[in-house]
Amino acid sequence: MAAMTKAMCVALIAAVMVAAAAPGAEAALGCGSVISYLSPCLPYVTNRGPLGGCCNGVKGLYGAARSTPDRQAACNCLKSLAATSGNINLSKAAGLPKQCNVNIPYQISPSTDCTKVR
Repeated sequence: MAAMTKAMCVALIAAVMVAAAAPGAEAALGCGSVISYLSPCLPYVTNRGPLGGCCNGVKGLYGAARSTPDRQAACNCLKSLAATSGNINLSKAAGLPKQCNVNIPYQISPSTDCTKVR
């Protein structure tokens, strides 16, 4: 369990560093950016801490995902994270938009069809 948490932290840090180093482009929102926005949510969705500053990240991501490709990319990233991160409480992750008063056009779930997100 500790090894999985350490591996997730290392992956999160690596993704944030890649996102920070990447030049700005008009391409879809990258998974590194999604992770960067939502990193304050990690304690909450892993049952290790309060909601804290998570909503600022959720709202920031919502504002950054302006186009359909951006929303689909964010959806695919969240779907992948939900499917591969065994210690994430999927109910808490799915409830983040409601907790933060943000209306996103899809459910955070491993079964979401991101091609239908507009």
